[in-house]
Amino acid sequence: MDSLRFNLQQYPIQLKPRILRPRITNNISNQTDETDPRPSSSAGKVQRLVLNNEGRTKLNADPDREFYSYPRFVNHVDDGFISSLTELYRNRLRPGSIVLDLMSSWVSHLPEEVKYEKVVGHGLNAQELARNPRLDYFFVKDLNEDQKFEFEDKYFDAVLCSVGVQYLQQPEKVFAEVYRVLKPGGVLIVSFSNRMFYEKAIRVWRDGTGYSRIQLVVQYFQSVEGFTQPEIIRQQPGAQISVMTRLMGFIGLASRPDPFNAVIACKNFKPIYE
Repeated sequence: MDSLRFNLQQYPIQLKPRILRPRITNNISNQTDETDPRPSSSAGKVQRLVLNNEGRTKLNADPDREFYSYPRFVNHVDDGFISSLTELYRNRLRPGSIVLDLMSSWVSHLPEEVKYEKVVGHGLNAQELARNPRLDYFFVKDLNEDQKFEFEDKYFDAVLCSVGVQYLQQPEKVFAEVYRVLKPGGVLIVSFSNRMFYEKAIRVWRDGTGYSRIQLVVQYFQSVEGFTQPEIIRQQPGAQISVMTRLMGFIGLASRPDPFNAVIACKNFKPIYE
């Protein structure tokens, strides 16, 4: 595939099976967030709000915890997307890293052969998270109700968010909190495709296109002072689809491969590893 690159009521974190006590578009807005209590430096603060109130709305306004109360042990993207994501993690996450997997489930798509110091999972369904073999600990939290993490500053080497960004109603605050818990040089990798639970995705995402959604995530990064210039990875599988597969897809006998999109940025600077 061709690749085109452009320069989270709170629950305690859990150690399976014990509890871990953590260490302490037109729907765009130009408003400035003045609610962030962290003083002094502007780094890590929300400089502007990307979305207006209308852009944050969902067709299903019920609490997300209710929607996700029943476990779904399925993959929400196809094998091609998963392969691309695992390869991206293989290339961008150093062995021995401390990783936070936001909006996770029963699988994290991390490369099996790579050992990390710790992988902490977050999500909305404890049964799914408990099934995930890569998680050392997990916690359940609705990021649309509470965007604060009970982790100390500069704790994680990497934060991942796969196929979940479309459901965030306060993405600017979530990205700011991710910035706080990342170590300097730490990386945030946000990946997504064109699939979604339509009734739970925010309006600006539902109404958008593949291109506009990428640019929206770029703006999420840029709304927080201190992230590096976002890098875009976009893989469109169309060129590899055979004529027969295209025809079968047209008549409903085959599904089109999922496009792979990722937006990546680091805290303060992009580290160089030999």
